Amino acid sequence: MRDLVIVFPSSSLITNPHHHHHNHRRRYATAPEHNRKTKYTSSLTKQLPSLSSANHLSNHFPDAVRWTPDGSVEYYADFASKLAEDGRIQDVALIAETLAAESGANAARFASMVDSDLLSKGIALNLRQGKVESVVYTLKRIEKVGIAPLDLVNDDSSVKLMRKQFRAMANSVQVEKAIDLMEILAGFRFKIKDLVDPFDVIKICVDISNPQLALRYACLLPHTEILLCRIILGFGKKGDMASVMTAYEACKQILDAPNMYIYRTMIDVCGLCGDYVKSRYIYEDLLKEDIKPNIYVMNSLMNVNSHDLGYTLKVYKNMQKLNVTADMTSYNILLKTCCLAGRVDLAQDIYKEAKRMESSGLLKLDAFTYCTIIKVFADAKMWKMALKVKEDMQSVGVTPNTHTWSSLISACANAGLVEQANHLFEEMLASGCEPNSQCFNILLHACVEACQYDRAFRLFQSWKGSSAKEALYADDIISKGGVFNPNKLNHHGPGSLVKSNSSPYIQASNRFFFKPTTATYNILLKACGTDYYRGKELMDEMKSLGLAPNQITWSTLIDICGGSGDVEGAVRILRTMHSDGTRPDVVAYTTAIKICAENKSLKLAFSLFEEMRRFQIKPNWVTYNTLLKARSKYGSLLEVRQCLAIYQDMRKAGYKPNDHFLKELIEEWCEGVIQENSQSQNKASDLEGTDFGRPVSLLIEKVASHLQERTSGHLAIDLQELTKVEARLVVLAVLRMIKEDYTRGDVVKDDLVIILGTGEANTDSGKQEVAVKDALVKLLKDELSLVVLPAGQRRVLDITQDARFVDDADQNTEHTSENTKSIVGMSTTRRPAILERLMVTKASLHKWLQRKK
Repeated sequence: MRDLVIVFPSSSLITNPHHHHHNHRRRYATAPEHNRKTKYTSSLTKQLPSLSSANHLSNHFPDAVRWTPDGSVEYYADFASKLAEDGRIQDVALIAETLAAESGANAARFASMVDSDLLSKGIALNLRQGKVESVVYTLKRIEKVGIAPLDLVNDDSSVKLMRKQFRAMANSVQVEKAIDLMEILAGFRFKIKDLVDPFDVIKICVDISNPQLALRYACLLPHTEILLCRIILGFGKKGDMASVMTAYEACKQILDAPNMYIYRTMIDVCGLCGDYVKSRYIYEDLLKEDIKPNIYVMNSLMNVNSHDLGYTLKVYKNMQKLNVTADMTSYNILLKTCCLAGRVDLAQDIYKEAKRMESSGLLKLDAFTYCTIIKVFADAKMWKMALKVKEDMQSVGVTPNTHTWSSLISACANAGLVEQANHLFEEMLASGCEPNSQCFNILLHACVEACQYDRAFRLFQSWKGSSAKEALYADDIISKGGVFNPNKLNHHGPGSLVKSNSSPYIQASNRFFFKPTTATYNILLKACGTDYYRGKELMDEMKSLGLAPNQITWSTLIDICGGSGDVEGAVRILRTMHSDGTRPDVVAYTTAIKICAENKSLKLAFSLFEEMRRFQIKPNWVTYNTLLKARSKYGSLLEVRQCLAIYQDMRKAGYKPNDHFLKELIEEWCEGVIQENSQSQNKASDLEGTDFGRPVSLLIEKVASHLQERTSGHLAIDLQELTKVEARLVVLAVLRMIKEDYTRGDVVKDDLVIILGTGEANTDSGKQEVAVKDALVKLLKDELSLVVLPAGQRRVLDITQDARFVDDADQNTEHTSENTKSIVGMSTTRRPAILERLMVTKASLHKWLQRKK
């Protein structure tokens, strides 16, 4: 055997193995661990220089290593131990790799002869110097020659040092490197969970949106399913549904059997992300695979879909078919679903069923159950039923909590029973239950809704400066016409409060103080009426307390200002919202638009409407309806077009407008054509034969389509399938449009063609067309003195009578037919139907337009 002489300079020339492999990243896979390790080792070996020849070794490390004859393994082991004692563990690894390349037997002997204590000491020295990365890669290298890495770092001192450095590395910048190293340590069967808190690593992976990295780490630890749930929940709270699905699909490959905890977490996350449909798919996949969900999965599914009463009840019935016994949580979710759906009757049935099961000893109703059913009754203004539930819960020893009292007070407040709500608040304080801000706010809201504005402000002011018990006592005295005197309060024991006549009022050992919220001030703003300065003082006060006005605050202040008729002030407040950092919502804009409309500032109202659309704020039903009702009559074509555009936009948005109101305004505007010509005629709605069963929206849409901006010189009116009343309005609308365009300088360049239809005379549609034709001829000839001809049968009029009627007189009928055909958009590839048409001549239109009123 040849000797290996290693000459080590003061600064080692041996390369850090991590220098060769810092770009290496292990990918999450479902392959067995030994396959992944083999792949990793193969990659590592390919990058190392071959140490099988002296020449190659000398070329790679010049002047550092050279072979000499007659060396012994014992000598190399002793020399390596000394190097290890000096902390030069990478040089030890190089010696081991060189021997292994020459002979596997020599490598095994070397491993058995190296002083493990000195090697552990050298590793500890490197760890104290913060070289954990170098230590891990060195352990990986010496493992190949048979040295057990776990024995070298299993002492408490080394573990503590590694724990300290791994915790320092477990941040968003170095977490991937830390997981790379932990994967190597896991191959040594090192206890990874002792190095760093697993939940901290998962959180960092979630923060940097790297689900693959989180999954790699989870697979290194026992109880992987718990960490997988943590990963899914973490990304779910972040709203990253794509990463959630990545983790969920990986769970199916990692886990050997279905895990109900994973499914439950996944369904809960679907609820967090608002994707309830996906929760249903997960449930259906379970059923398709003949996997029986447990009660927790079923409850989560019902809770996520609680907004859909039908689906929730379907899941509940399926629970019974699967023999999954419902628990108290199941009934609470069902009650919550009924509450959201406003189904008081169904909630009562479920409550009775739960009470029956409680009497049988199968369930124990909790405070949440009672609170939910009370809220159901409160929303339905069934305050007596709510109080009956309170008696039920007290009879079985369940103490009402803050939420229960809040729901009870709300039940009376919703019914307008301010005194009863006040009494419940007193009872709550007497029971020792501490009220939250919601309780105070409900009581204030009850006063405001009952128009007891002074009482609301009185309670608010007294709550700010005293305990709630004293405030209620003061309100009780003042509301009865008396004068409150704090000096007359008798205290018997700590915190015990009684009336001046020594009769018990409220006796409690604690004093509860009121902390107003933004919602509190929003309620009080509604009590300001049109007193803008008082509202402004309230807003300034809430800002001084560190409370930020929200959109409701600003909208209410706009309404207060507008209530006094100050349109400019209301709009100024809307602008202030932007500068204050609060983005105006649809309510704020609608409030401002309503104020403008009520004060006849219609141009400003429509300007605000266009502004909110530029900011991509979707109008609601109130916005549209406010604008459509802003005018009591239309004065110009522009105004009609404006409102018709809003009408069409409203219908596209899915809202139902007041068709009859708009029809009356359009009808009045259309009939103005006749009134301007000093004719005494009835309105279209007064004519005989009005069809009350036909939807008005069809007429309005027809008018809107004909009043669009004209892009060509052709004039055509399509009256097919319209009644004579509807046809009259459409024709008058078009004539009104022609007249207004004429006043702006637009000259009529063509005849007006009126398309009646294709019905035969002996059919119902044909009879209707005849009636429409007769009504229109009467309107156009008798009332408006226009010349009406059957289309294609034009004749030249008497030139001496009016030279202006001669235009286009020699026009042949074939040209007219082709022109009309292009107007109605009929295809030239098939034979068109014969249309019944009328034509108002251009010359007569000119004469009508020039006629004085």
